[in-house]
Amino acid sequence: MTRVLLHAGKIHYDLLGEREKLAAHHVALVRMEQFYPLPEDELRGEMAKYPNAEFVWVQDEPENQGAWPFLALEAIGRQLPQLRVISRPASASPATGSSKRSNDELRLILDRSFG
Repeated sequence: MTRVLLHAGKIHYDLLGEREKLAAHHVALVRMEQFYPLPEDELRGEMAKYPNAEFVWVQDEPENQGAWPFLALEAIGRQLPQLRVISRPASASPATGSSKRSNDELRLILDRSFG
């Protein structure tokens, strides 16, 4: 099954590098740079290119921060295909306070994105 990773920002380069390293051609990357107003027609057009795909929002921020809370509500309200999220765990702080922990969490995000 094709997996489509919707994302924004610098995580694009992490995802792109991981896809190349793994030769994961069954995974499509769709980079979003506009959230409001949501480019619904363009988003639906991209999603239509991948019938029967699994759509996943990937972000480097904690689950309760970044674009995910907004996109989750928009997807429901606009009846877009179901999205799930891969991100850092929900947190009161955007930073872990530890570069080792931050790198471990990023590794987990990449593993879950391509696993």
